[in-house]
Amino acid sequence: APDQSIWTKLQALFGLAVTPKGTIDAVGLPALAEGLKSTPKRVLDGKSLPKIVMLSSAGVTRPSWSEGKKLALEGCAGIPIVRLNPFGILDVKRESEETLRTCGVDYTIFRPCGLNDSWPSNQRPIFSQGDIAVGRINRKDVAQILVSILSAPDATGKTFEAITIANSDGYYPPASSLNTALGRLESDSINGGKGPSEEVVRATYALMQQLLPGEKQSANELAMGQTYEQLDKGEEGRLGKKGEEKVEQAGLAPSS
Repeated sequence: APDQSIWTKLQALFGLAVTPKGTIDAVGLPALAEGLKSTPKRVLDGKSLPKIVMLSSAGVTRPSWSEGKKLALEGCAGIPIVRLNPFGILDVKRESEETLRTCGVDYTIFRPCGLNDSWPSNQRPIFSQGDIAVGRINRKDVAQILVSILSAPDATGKTFEAITIANSDGYYPPASSLNTALGRLESDSINGGKGPSEEVVRATYALMQQLLPGEKQSANELAMGQTYEQLDKGEEGRLGKKGEEKVEQAGLAPSS
């Protein structure tokens, strides 16, 4: 039916009542944090290491932004995954992040941007905060960052996103250690637990938008399933035009 929401269509497609509140993010993560509360702290050189590293996602806070903020930061608030928010999964991840921050266990929350196995791996990551990053990262680099975080005290108590920049003729090799980059990031506890100020977030947004793949550098014009390269060429993506995406072909489902 034309008046059906994307959520309703996806429920009908999978033939079950999808329950995001029962996902690993919503149930498993808090239970794990509770179980680790009484275990000894992890320490390196006198500094706390994270006991839990959460693999979240860029974009989790954007559906909850004010309309004014969405308009001002349209380049990241208007991307397909945020615009469609299938299964409400971004909201579930955001709530899980909030639970983790208050659980009393040393943590790190890592939000990779668009996972793309065709994007080169072993590339230099660019970290940001404020949930404004848009771009690509290979899953191999996501895995490497997750492993590095486990032994990085400067990652503890922080939430951050990452893209990678493709290595242009060897001029931007990945750093031998992530410690310097992670040390420059702000703790989640600053500004009364609100993280970076809006001024910092907007300045970072302006910079990160210049690192978008493609020539148009207009991620909010993308349809779900459309690549930056297709957008540049005026080609339609695999799920159809923006606003008319065949979301039932996206192969999306929450983890449970």
